[in-house]
Amino acid sequence: MVSRSYSNLLELASGESSPSFGRMGRRIPRVMTVAGIISDVEDDPSDGVNSENSSVPKDRLIIVANQLPIRAHRRSEADGWIFSWDEDSLLLQLKDGLGEDDVEVFYVGCLKEEIPLNDQDEVSQILLETFKCVPAFIPPDLFSRYYHGFCKQQLWPLFHYMLPLSPDLGGRFDRSLWQAYVSVNKIFADKILEVINPEDDFVWVHDYHLMVLPTFLRKRFNRVKLGFFLHSPFPSSEIYKTLPVREELLRALLNSDLIGFHTFDYARHFLSCCSRMLGLSYESKRGYIGLEYYGRTVSLKILPVGIHMGQLQSVLSLPETESKLSQLMKQYRDHSRIMLLGVDDMDIFKGITLKLLAMEQLLMQHPEWRGKVVLVQIANPARGRGKDVKEVQSETYATVKRINETFGQEDYEPVVLIDEPLQFYERIAYYVAAECCLVTAVRDGMNLIPYEYIISRQGNEKLDKVLGLDPSTQKKSMLVVSEFIGCSPSLSGAIRVNPWNIDAVADAMDHALVMAEPEKQLRHEKHYRYVSTHDVGFWARSFLQDLERTCRDHVRRRCWGIGFGLGFRVVALDPNFRKLAMEHIVSAYKRTKTRAILLDYDGTLMPQSSIDKSPSSKTIEILNNLCRDKNNVVFLVSARSRKTLSDWFSPCEKLGMAAEQGYFFRLKRDAEWETCIPVADCSWKQIAEPVMKLYTETTDGSTIEDKETSLVWSYADADKDFGSCQAKELLDHLESVLANEPVSVKSGQHLVEVKPQGVSKGLVAERLLSTMGERNMLPDFVLCIGDDRSDEDMFEVISSAIAGPSLSPNAEVFACTVGRKPSKAKYYLDDTAEIVRLMQGLATVSEQSTSNSKTGSRFPIRESSPFLVAAASATATHEKRWKI
Repeated sequence: MVSRSYSNLLELASGESSPSFGRMGRRIPRVMTVAGIISDVEDDPSDGVNSENSSVPKDRLIIVANQLPIRAHRRSEADGWIFSWDEDSLLLQLKDGLGEDDVEVFYVGCLKEEIPLNDQDEVSQILLETFKCVPAFIPPDLFSRYYHGFCKQQLWPLFHYMLPLSPDLGGRFDRSLWQAYVSVNKIFADKILEVINPEDDFVWVHDYHLMVLPTFLRKRFNRVKLGFFLHSPFPSSEIYKTLPVREELLRALLNSDLIGFHTFDYARHFLSCCSRMLGLSYESKRGYIGLEYYGRTVSLKILPVGIHMGQLQSVLSLPETESKLSQLMKQYRDHSRIMLLGVDDMDIFKGITLKLLAMEQLLMQHPEWRGKVVLVQIANPARGRGKDVKEVQSETYATVKRINETFGQEDYEPVVLIDEPLQFYERIAYYVAAECCLVTAVRDGMNLIPYEYIISRQGNEKLDKVLGLDPSTQKKSMLVVSEFIGCSPSLSGAIRVNPWNIDAVADAMDHALVMAEPEKQLRHEKHYRYVSTHDVGFWARSFLQDLERTCRDHVRRRCWGIGFGLGFRVVALDPNFRKLAMEHIVSAYKRTKTRAILLDYDGTLMPQSSIDKSPSSKTIEILNNLCRDKNNVVFLVSARSRKTLSDWFSPCEKLGMAAEQGYFFRLKRDAEWETCIPVADCSWKQIAEPVMKLYTETTDGSTIEDKETSLVWSYADADKDFGSCQAKELLDHLESVLANEPVSVKSGQHLVEVKPQGVSKGLVAERLLSTMGERNMLPDFVLCIGDDRSDEDMFEVISSAIAGPSLSPNAEVFACTVGRKPSKAKYYLDDTAEIVRLMQGLATVSEQSTSNSKTGSRFPIRESSPFLVAAASATATHEKRWKI
């Protein structure tokens, strides 16, 4: 339903309707007449926010971007301001694709024009009531440091692969500019608070200007439904790592629920950065890519933006477009000229000069095109400013002059440079007239010029008459596009080029000119089918559908924030998943009499980052204190070999141990090792080991550990990305060659393991509980702690045993994982240090109990009883878990 402002700063009537965003063929309202504001159209009651509206509930979407889709004009001091929609704005166009009856859209952003302080309150009211826009007014000096400083001098060059190797190349990092960037993002967040209903509204943030905004919103509203779309490239990790605030930006983006990219390359670079700098790994499930980040799943969306078909077709139908096309036909076709067209911003990444050099090369190598082919280069004004823009302009002018002087004739200029702003209909007319469109940027986020060209070449009946085409004539178009622009992957019929290779671009231009007409028609048909169906509406709907899917489980998650400043993040967990409180477990420990304790070692008692993995004297002491308690059965369950465990824990006489994921186990130090399943045939190692050796030789830093019953390939010391890639290949390879062997192939944390089928840590838990049950020693306290996937088997076993025959009816069960993450365990502790403190606390309780009651064995069975041996041995198992 239509919601009220969260902060109640703006009173929005629950029945108010969205202003019409003007689908093609409908009148677009320009302004509402208010004191101090001039209207250029008469008011339409149906467009007002107070008009009566249907009571059908609507979803609300808050679109946030650097600029509002609004044009502002002030005629004079007395006359006030005139506002109108900017129909060329992507933010306005995407709204048309959502359906006005289903979605109510608010916009938050800056105006292009500077609004005097005295007018800001009035302008805010007008924009909200008339256009549902919330303007963010940024002081000029702050805006300059934020936009022209950090955005354009730091982020924009870096994201386009330019390193600041010298002060002239992008500028060195300036922390004051970064602080301005953060400050402006905070102002945007404050503006969003004026209109958001955090429980219901969706927020969609656009582009690199607002990359830290998600952190401010997530900090204020832990469950905010937040999407972010990056409209620029995302650089490779080697480039991105040079940014001094690299982790702050990554963590800020990860506070979104859904992050969108134009191409897989950009998404892949982002994932690589998350892996190398934050240690995060991603998974692809049923076509969706997701990152697990503190219990939240951050999804990635890969989909290029499209164009507004309705707007473009409307402009194609304008009489002005027809008139301009007639003029171009007289200028070029009537003089037997073939037009090649380039439309680019005048900046260093659009490759205008390289395109001109390719044109020069074409005329040199193919004299037959002289006097026939004309390159019309439309140079839009640069969005940034600085020395690099001036250099591009001067180089472009000089190159055009040289080419025209060398190959020009009395009535022929091979290059026509248009560096003055053109109306949209004029640009469309050039598209229709051009035989081939050249987009050869050296790096660009998306670039919709090729899409606009394709739709324009499809034309309509009026334009066909101007071109002298029969209505039944199949349309054609040709594209030469750079490999380094976002739209390139979706244009499979285009001639793709490396813009730095001038000879290759010249050859592509020649190929486009001489290509057979039927092939041009087939390529055009293929492109038109894709572009017309993947328009801006398709893009917007697809993104929001994925955002809704990603946020679906927000309501059933418990969330709280941790961290300070831009390191803030939200932990989201299942309501039944909570931190294990020391006082809670100690209380249960004291009042129970039959305790089963199962402990993992690596990553639980011993930090994964430790180089020396052997247990410390403190760990041994804690385990021995637990084992001496007659009420405890302690078992250490590890993936390590039985020899390693025997050597490390030899001082623990009563500690039970399970080695190699539970294949081997013994009940105490002096007992014989037994097997949980029949002795396995390990002849399969002759097949698996050569395969692992192959991957070890080709993966620097990887190792093989040959255990008695299993083989483990580890890439913990290898390059993380390459190691992960090799691990996936090795997993597939081993599953294929071992398909008929009685083994299972599993992947774990930085490893791939082959082990006998049926072996798991859960088997140890089952055996321990069943043995105790057979001896009528039903545990009334169970503690199981682990940190990785293999420990989930233990959690599952003890959780399913609750209210079963293997546990006491009133048993206290504590399944605890290390770290806040999705798990079958009900409890968690943050790290190994907290685990050690917990076990130290329990050991202290046991030590006090032992000293107070000088009793003997707790089990009322014979000394020679197998279970007594098992119980005493199991008690020792707990020792292995703690290492500091």
